Amino acid sequence: MILAVLVLGIMTVFVARLFYLQILQHDQYVSQANREQVKRWVIPSKRGIIYAMDGASAVPVVMNENVYAVTADPQVITKPDKVINVVREIAGGNARANLSEKLAMKESRYQILATKLSRKQAELIKEKKLTGIRLVETSQRVYPEGSLAAQTLGFVNAEDKGQYGVEGQLNSRLLGKDGMLKSVADVSNVPLTIGSQNINIPARNGDNIVLTIDRNVQSSSEKLLAAGMKKSGATNGSVIVMDPQTGKVMAMANLPTYNPGEYNKVQDAAAFNNSVVTSPYEPGSDIKTLMVAMGIDKNVIAPESTYNNTDYIKVEDRTITNATKGQTGIITMQHALNFSLNTGMVTIAQRLGDGNTITRQARDTMYQYYHDRFGFGEMTGIEVAGEQPGIVIPPTAAEGNAVRYSNMAFGQGMDLTMIQVAAGFSSIINGGTYYQPTIINGTMGDDEVTFVPATPKAPRTDVITPASSNTVRAMVHEARTKFYAASERPGLTLGGKTGTSQTIENGKYVDNQTFGTY
Repeated sequence: MILAVLVLGIMTVFVARLFYLQILQHDQYVSQANREQVKRWVIPSKRGIIYAMDGASAVPVVMNENVYAVTADPQVITKPDKVINVVREIAGGNARANLSEKLAMKESRYQILATKLSRKQAELIKEKKLTGIRLVETSQRVYPEGSLAAQTLGFVNAEDKGQYGVEGQLNSRLLGKDGMLKSVADVSNVPLTIGSQNINIPARNGDNIVLTIDRNVQSSSEKLLAAGMKKSGATNGSVIVMDPQTGKVMAMANLPTYNPGEYNKVQDAAAFNNSVVTSPYEPGSDIKTLMVAMGIDKNVIAPESTYNNTDYIKVEDRTITNATKGQTGIITMQHALNFSLNTGMVTIAQRLGDGNTITRQARDTMYQYYHDRFGFGEMTGIEVAGEQPGIVIPPTAAEGNAVRYSNMAFGQGMDLTMIQVAAGFSSIINGGTYYQPTIINGTMGDDEVTFVPATPKAPRTDVITPASSNTVRAMVHEARTKFYAASERPGLTLGGKTGTSQTIENGKYVDNQTFGTY
């Protein structure tokens, strides 16, 4: 009986203890087991490739190179000093600076110790068989064309975030979305297939984006820009090439430039900016072509319309003069455009009103064309980072007076970007349609064959009438031929307009530097 009581007592203790552990403490021990056995890994997505056009074909200009990252589970690492020494010895400058702090974060299961290791470095670390250490294959950006279209492309920084250009503006599209693997792991941190709570979410790679940039046009633009800057002694230069029938940008070149693959070597961050879209300036006489288009479209002038040019014209208390003197007397508007006469443009502005002054009606009309139709003072939506809207003062503002608008008639008194001027100019010579500038041609499948064109942006067809566009196009051609007949090309109709404007420092115009444009 004594033995039976003792056995029963011991059994009661065992049953009570098992009840406490398996029933009352069940959730606690399951949670503890999960913390020790169930691991979570990030499956990195691959950043999308960027293509440029080569005629009718798409070629990669930004690619990915396989590299490796070293990650750690601080909770299972028992020899942190050994891990730190191995990572620093093999990874070198690619190791993170605060390794001790990362391994001391015992509440964490995932810390990055080093990035951008080569396959050889990864194999050397793998040979050390460090408990709690895992090698994750990732990628880094490679720019096979070097500095070609650098400001348009941008770069990816050390935190794998796109900066500037397309890399910055479309970072989320290019980045994709990381996947996740959650699984029971052994003591060496190797995932096992057992476990009812295993989760495997595949990564979604970023979009492979095809640009409208043509590498041949881009390369030629950069070479010609460099030659032109050397000849003129210019310190900075930019070129944009746009198809006026679609708004597609075929080239955006800026000098000085840099190599996106070596962005960390750049001394002056200004080299990162795509001045075509980021740097508003006073376009000067380029705008005279648009002012002529305005007058023709409103039927207040024609190419043969005349006015009396005395080389100066008064607007309220200001006297406006021509840069080119001597074309005096009764001359046509075609003549005024040929010789880029400020007086002719102010005369058009007056004729948009009562014929003698730049009335509120005239200023409203000019603002409607400049802002609403040509898109000045608003961002175009071009898909590169850093675009600026520029400034066009409305007639409702205190500064939107007749003097201001007389200056705006020949391209001063407002700040525009090259992309805005190019798009506005295109709209007056293509039949009167404004195409929103774009640099996205479409996307390429992972098979590097399947091309999906981008959905075209809706154009505006009410800029000027087709008849007005035909007239302006002929006038611009004649104005160019007047001085550059020797550069005509058989089968092509060439036209254009020069522009020169002063720069502003500390709120005042300076005479020792200018913007020269065409």
